[in-house]
Amino acid sequence: MINPGSQNMMIAPVVKLLLILNIGIFLLQLVAFERMLVSLALWPLDLSGLAQAYNQPTFHLHQLLTYGFLHGGFLHLFLNMYALWLFGTRMELYWGSRDFAIYYLVCVAGAGAVQLTVQLFEGGIYPTIGASGGVFGLLLAYGVMWPENRIFLIFFPVPIKAKWFVLIYAVFELWAGITGTAAGVAHFAHLGGMLFGFLMLRYWRRRR
Repeated sequence: MINPGSQNMMIAPVVKLLLILNIGIFLLQLVAFERMLVSLALWPLDLSGLAQAYNQPTFHLHQLLTYGFLHGGFLHLFLNMYALWLFGTRMELYWGSRDFAIYYLVCVAGAGAVQLTVQLFEGGIYPTIGASGGVFGLLLAYGVMWPENRIFLIFFPVPIKAKWFVLIYAVFELWAGITGTAAGVAHFAHLGGMLFGFLMLRYWRRRR
């Protein structure tokens, strides 16, 4: 899919743990998907009480993290894990394992919070799953840290600088979210991962 430039391609410890957890949970999904979806996916806030009244799944705080370990199919899992390995390895080697883990989980939770907010206006009861919020946060961080590095896309084999790739991707996600393009994809959750990643980077920069 993408090549972020030359880097040590060893698998960093937290990235390795995340890969193991995501793949392991996906294997469990093959035999208990419905049960895991009800308890671990991100369900909308039930402010009216209707979901509870009709015995529908409702939001619980732990879902802000657990939804990021469920996936809707092999391709969904593969794309997220490939990007997690590719960008996550570079970011963990640069930041260290502790800061990387904090950043990734903040992006996952932040993406979930944005998705919950959007669903309040959309209505409807449907779950959100996938590690994309954390992955988009990592993509943003890579573009901020190494904006001039060139990224190569399999479906568009022309080198493009990381800063432009991040900007184009963000604009596309915003457009797709507003227009409803590619229904079933949580575009605003992707943007939420980028937003909270940006806020974390700003916070760290001011603190340090």
